[in-house]
Formats: sequence, structure tokens, C-alpha cells
Amino acid sequence: MATLAPYDFDDHVECAAFVDDVAVFALVDGTVRFPGLSDTVIEAHEGLLSAAVSLDRTHLVTGGEDGRVLRVKADQQQVVSTHPRKWIDVVACGPGSAVAFASGRTVWVVTGDGEKQFDHDRAVEGVAFAPKGLRIACSRYNGVSIHWVVGQTPPVDLHWDGAHTGVTYSPDGRYIVTTMAENALHGWRLDNKRTAEGAHMRMSGYPAKPKSMSWSAKGRWLASSGAQAAICWPFGGKDGPMGKSPRELGTRGDSMVTQVACHPSEDVVAVGYADGMVMAVKIDDAAEALLRRPGKGAITSLGWDNQGKRLVFGSEHGEAGLISVSG
Repeated sequence: MATLAPYDFDDHVECAAFVDDVAVFALVDGTVRFPGLSDTVIEAHEGLLSAAVSLDRTHLVTGGEDGRVLRVKADQQQVVSTHPRKWIDVVACGPGSAVAFASGRTVWVVTGDGEKQFDHDRAVEGVAFAPKGLRIACSRYNGVSIHWVVGQTPPVDLHWDGAHTGVTYSPDGRYIVTTMAENALHGWRLDNKRTAEGAHMRMSGYPAKPKSMSWSAKGRWLASSGAQAAICWPFGGKDGPMGKSPRELGTRGDSMVTQVACHPSEDVVAVGYADGMVMAVKIDDAAEALLRRPGKGAITSLGWDNQGKRLVFGSEHGEAGLISVSG
């Protein structure tokens, strides 16, 4: 049995997450909301473009139209970096409070040792930290660039024609997968020869652009949006999903999946739809549980707490909520 505490904001919810075990919502109007803490509102940016929760879940990192990157908590905000006249379109959180962010063709990484800049020939659409070590993967047109944050090691370029809009590392670090503008995912096996065709993994057949990806707790599955179901690709074998069919979870004929978020410990996927519905689906047997009925707009963000007992969501029209699934 699920219970819902609804919230109604005035603008698009860019990120819904938990910070210090409290629900937080980052809106494109530049505010960060903590409705469970006396409706605390942090005026973070003059227009918020990106947000991500830190790995230890103690703060939110945000980027805005004002060129600032912030660490935000309910009782404070700290400036990580400022780049006037830059729009911070992408932010990512890494180990040891490392932060990466991108604007146009440039990516910056801030660590305890300072700030380092990485330039690219094309605009960077996505950034992800490797699960071990200080490396970042930057998705761009025609592939991905992998940079080592420490030292002077030259980057590794993974090539595949087309626009790569988002990027993620598998939890074991063996794979990099991107979302593409061509209604597909593309992946590389990093433990294979990088220039060999066998290192590529092409996951196509989506009716729409997949924009959301989430790894299951042990990395056996990669869930994705972009269809009338959550498309879950198997990564349990040594060759990943190649030669295997994905599982289609939470199939609906009347609405597309817009967001996915895997449970932190169980093989369960939270699925958000274009009409505002939210479901939880087991990967093994496709058993479904309705968590929220359709609303006014598409789900734009989903986030579990550390225990997997609560789920937050936000939508493009400002509808949001905290769902308790512990019962």
C-alpha cells in the first residue's frame, strides 16, 4: 500500500531527490524547495538549468543561467564555481565531493585540489563520473570523451556517429552507455579493444528519444525511457545486452515513459509517464504497483531514498509528491 503527500509548485521540476533524508525539489524558476521543512525555499539561481544530488546525499548541486554552480542544503548554499555569461546546462557529482559541470564545449571539474578545465570540439550534452577513480565521461556529437581528472593523461575518445545526449557508467565501471537523438542507446565495453566493433553495443527500436536511464542495484539491468514501457536491458553476462532482448515493464498503450529510477537495493523500477502516472514494477516478474494516478503533466524526475521506502517525483507543470511505499 502506497501513501502520497502531494505538493503543487508554480514551475517545472528539474530534480526531485532526498537530501539528508528530506525531500527536495529543484525548480527551473531558480528555487530549491524543502516542503517538509516548514516549506523552506532557497533562492538559488536566476533560472535553474541542472541539478544532481551528491553521492553521500548531504546536498544538492545546481547549475543556472547566472553561470553559478552551488551546493544547496536546507539551511545554506555554497558557491562551488562562477562563470559569468555561461549557462550551466549539465552538473554531475563524484566521489569526495567532486563536482563536474558543463557549458557549451567546456567541462570543468572541481575537487579539493581546485578547478580543472576540459575543452571539446563539440558541445557537451552529458557528464558522468566513473564509479572508481577520478575519471569523467563527456557525451557529445559523434561519441564520448573520457578524461582523467588527475595528471596529464590524454583523453580516450569513443566514437559512434550521431548526437549523444546523455551518458552513464555501469556500477562496475565496465560499460559506458549514452542516450542518443536517433531514438537509441549506444554502449561501449571498456574492457574490450576500444576500436573493435565488438566493443560497441547498439540498443535501438525506441519510438521516441530515450532521455532517462537508471541502473539496477547490482548493475544487472539498465532501465530506460523512450517507449510505452520501461525498456530494461540485461547486463549480467560478459557481453552485456548484445544478442539479448530487453524486458518491457509497465507497458501502457496510451502514454510514454518519461522517467525511470531503479530501487537502491531490489530489482524494482519506478516508472514515470507522460500523463503524470507513477508505477513501481518488479524486473523479474513484471508485477506492477500503482503509486500515483495520472496528473496534469509529464513526470520529469524520480528519486528514491536510501532505504527504498520513499519515492519523490516532480512534473513539468509543477506537480510533485512524496510517496511512501513502506507499507
